[in-house]
Amino acid sequence: MASMLRHANLVVTAWDDGVLVGISRALSDFSFVTYLSDLAVRRSHQRQGIGKELIRRTQALAGTQAKLILLAAPAAEPYYPHIGFTHHPQAWMLGPDERVR
Repeated sequence: MASMLRHANLVVTAWDDGVLVGISRALSDFSFVTYLSDLAVRRSHQRQGIGKELIRRTQALAGTQAKLILLAAPAAEPYYPHIGFTHHPQAWMLGPDERVR
């Protein structure tokens, strides 16, 4: 966890009475692309707009020209179209156990 945070260059958090309730962790060049690698909201605080606000703030800090790209966890897939994301069929991925052939 410490390494994940140390190497991110854009982190936005949400707090409730001193308790961390949400986090957005991203990597950005602040001009062309921002990769939102993690979005998490404590279960007790979900459905209150916290995730959406974390994304808004991440996007604002990344710059108005940067595309926001993410890889959704399967359970979260229905959430992103609901808040305005569009599916992009031209994305490609190599898993951690796969290599370029």
